[in-house]
Amino acid sequence: MCNRFFVNLIMAFILVITTSCKDEVLPKPKGYLSLEYPKNQYKALALERPYSFEIPTQSITVDEINNWLKIKYPNLKASIDITYRPVENNLTELLTEAEKLVFKHAIKAEQIIPRDFINEANNVYGSLYEITGNAASHLQFHATDSTKNFIKGALYFYAKPNYDSILPAVAYIKKDILKLMESLEWKK
Repeated sequence: MCNRFFVNLIMAFILVITTSCKDEVLPKPKGYLSLEYPKNQYKALALERPYSFEIPTQSITVDEINNWLKIKYPNLKASIDITYRPVENNLTELLTEAEKLVFKHAIKAEQIIPRDFINEANNVYGSLYEITGNAASHLQFHATDSTKNFIKGALYFYAKPNYDSILPAVAYIKKDILKLMESLEWKK
């Protein structure tokens, strides 16, 4: 009987210890990433091209063949890749190719939002496409004067796409792309 009393006493003691002093478990509060980006400042493109526009001062411009270029954002691990093609009675082909490259991302995209751009004073006509979701490119654009010049640009990040994580960087670079399109001029 004495053994049984001690076993019950030990069991009660263990039960009291394991159930009494627990901290209340609370879910972690949502945290928001606080990113700070430099203020957008611009300078004229220093390379000789059939076109000119303003680029961000904090970016690095890489000269490429065929009047192409790459505007790099080293701190964001991103770049805007710009291709140039002369219009030689092939405007429909160039526009179709540009749109195919945009809608190639439809598999991973949640939504593709087009926005037309017209600047009659500088003879610039184009479109900007915002691609939401985990696509490889989140912003693409093209611009033309309809007779001689055509450029196409795409934003790429050098990381696996995770749209929620890079959304602030996409919004930041979108301002730079809009400035590029607004300041675009064709050289004669």
